[in-house]
Amino acid sequence: MKWKKLKSEYLYKSPFGNLRKDKCQLPNGSVLNEYYVNEYSDWVNAIVITKENKVVLVEQYRHAGSELYLEIPAGKMEENETNEDGILRELREETGFTSRIRPIKLGEFMVNPATQTNKVITYLIVDAYKESDQDLDANEDVNVHLYDFNEFGKALKENLLNTQLFTAYAYYMAKDFIAENFEQHRIL
Repeated sequence: MKWKKLKSEYLYKSPFGNLRKDKCQLPNGSVLNEYYVNEYSDWVNAIVITKENKVVLVEQYRHAGSELYLEIPAGKMEENETNEDGILRELREETGFTSRIRPIKLGEFMVNPATQTNKVITYLIVDAYKESDQDLDANEDVNVHLYDFNEFGKALKENLLNTQLFTAYAYYMAKDFIAENFEQHRIL
C-alpha cells in the first residue's frame, strides 16, 4: 500500500537536482517525520557496438567514487528532445561516434525508487562508426575506449574493470537481445 504524504518541503533546489524532505504516514499508521527524496532528471544511456564488434566506452573521473570509471555513453535529454535523439546526441558529443541504425530500446528502469525519482532508459546502438571529434562541455574530460564485446563481458564477470552497475547491466541486456534477435540473422 502507498504511503500518505502529510507534508513536503524542499531543502534545496539546483540545476543538478533537488532534495525534498517529506513527512509520511505509513499504512500501519506510523509516521516518518523525515524521509528524504532526491529529485533528479531521467537520463539515457546506450551500449554502443561498432561494425567490428567493439563496445564504445567513455572513461571519466567520478568525484563521489573518487576514481576514473569506464562507462557506456549517457546523459540527460535536452528540452524538447526525445530519448532516442538524446542518446544519439550524447554519443556524438562524448565519443564522436554515431550510427545510421536507430537506437533499440532495451529497457526503462527506476534508478533507486527508495530515495530517487529518476529513471534510466537504456538503448542498444549497433553498427556505430566514428563520424567526428568529441564535442565536450567545458567541465567534461572524457577519454574514449573501444573494447571487444566478448572480452568486455569476460572483464565484467571477473571484476577487472572500474565501472558502474548501469554499464554492466546494459551489457548483459544487449548480449541477451543480440542472442535472441541478431545472431540467427548474422547482423552483428
